[in-house]
Amino acid sequence: MDIHELLEAYLDRQPEPKQADLRQVHARMLAEFPGCRLWFHDGTNEGGKVVANPSIGYGVSTIHYADGSSRDFYRIGLSANTTGISVYVLGLDDKTFLARTYGPSIGRASVTGYCIRFRRLDGIDAEALHAAIRHGMTVDRTG
Repeated sequence: MDIHELLEAYLDRQPEPKQADLRQVHARMLAEFPGCRLWFHDGTNEGGKVVANPSIGYGVSTIHYADGSSRDFYRIGLSANTTGISVYVLGLDDKTFLARTYGPSIGRASVTGYCIRFRRLDGIDAEALHAAIRHGMTVDRTG
């Protein structure tokens, strides 16, 4: 399966209304960042053990490790969880930025150092969510 088929299969498996909300965020990501690299992580580690929820990734950032090695990973992650949806804004140097900048205005969401978690899209300010996403897609990483 190619990446688009994997993403479509993942979205198809989600119950409503979560599926509609995920599709809405996904469509906006594709519209705002056409041509961005798409990822799908099935939530398993190298040994096949489930370690996380499956997620869709957008964009690319290179992660540099102390030993001199590096690897590419996505900048924004979108994932269904048991109670709703999580949007991951990865690679931010300031772990208080999301909560300080978007927490007060986003509505009914939990905002941590890299995650915005909400039950339904209609319970949050979608413009605040997408402002956080735009920041994550465009901020320079120090590596």
